[in-house]
Amino acid sequence: MSEPSSSTRTLHVDEHTIEEMRHHMRRYLIVGVALAVGTGLTVWASLINFGSYEINIVVALIIASAKGFLVAGFFMHLISEKKMIYAVLSCTAFFFTGLFFLTLWSMAHENIIQIHLR
Repeated sequence: MSEPSSSTRTLHVDEHTIEEMRHHMRRYLIVGVALAVGTGLTVWASLINFGSYEINIVVALIIASAKGFLVAGFFMHLISEKKMIYAVLSCTAFFFTGLFFLTLWSMAHENIIQIHLR
């Protein structure tokens, strides 16, 4: 069996230069370090009593949302996507926030019911 001639071989030329690759790698490293710092901040915040259980949850969710934005924005490339992606992401954030506050409301409502039953 003979080797294909150079005219039949397909050469794949990478469209990215070395400088572009370095730029992307640097961005990913910065985001990775920011996520590691965010994880440390999450652990540190979990050790602090902010006065109430609800405030501790809100602080943890703010940190988690920032880390989620970094992952979704940079690693999933949503930062450079079209408006439709932002619409879907906005709807997701809206319903997540609604469910979060419904959960807090039901927890507070449950505490009120337990107080009245005593």
